[in-house]
Amino acid sequence: MHIIDHRVDVTALGKEIASRTRRLLDGRNVVAVNIMGAIGSGKTILIEKMVERIGETVALAAVAGDVVSDLDAGRIRRTGIPVVGVNTGRECHLDAHMIEHAIADLAASRIDLLLVENVGNLVCPADFDLGTHKRVVVVSVSEGDDIVAKHPMIFLDADLCIVNKVDIAHAVGADPRKMADDARRINPRIEVMLASLRTGQGVSEVMSWFERLVASRRGQCTEQEMQGS
Repeated sequence: MHIIDHRVDVTALGKEIASRTRRLLDGRNVVAVNIMGAIGSGKTILIEKMVERIGETVALAAVAGDVVSDLDAGRIRRTGIPVVGVNTGRECHLDAHMIEHAIADLAASRIDLLLVENVGNLVCPADFDLGTHKRVVVVSVSEGDDIVAKHPMIFLDADLCIVNKVDIAHAVGADPRKMADDARRINPRIEVMLASLRTGQGVSEVMSWFERLVASRRGQCTEQEMQGS
């Protein structure tokens, strides 16, 4: 009797798809960022502010993940940039397979910076490589200043932490500096920025981080072109 094993290592498959997506993005000179955070932390307004502040010099596009609704994708769509909404159904995170399909829908768009807004969750998205180049976590003081310490895994591989809504920190009894210190303790290489995305406090610093990211990619491309010639 022959036994055929149909089992698939889903984790390995996801990593393979993520690597394939990164190569595709690299070939198109696109830098992609996975934006993670809880519901209401400020992920969508971050994208809206980016369109407002740097959209004229950086070609932006977005993938917006939600469990069932199209609300965030609709908000981003109103800014005028290309956006693909992804409904995850029962899943509390985006995965590489979903992103691969979403990118196919954006193939005709000129993109410098692809912003992937993950599902509102501080647990599940930490485990999934989407094929992006950088990871950003947005946390709000309204979640309590122990929110970072309670969710260390999502910060371990993050490149930037934005502590948002600092303008209401006193009203909710939260200490943004503690949140920043907790993020740096978990991940010493992480950059942390305090901001109020709605009022504009700290937004210029956040925008500069993304602009440097795009400039770095453009510099790499120019160097490769010179070497190729």
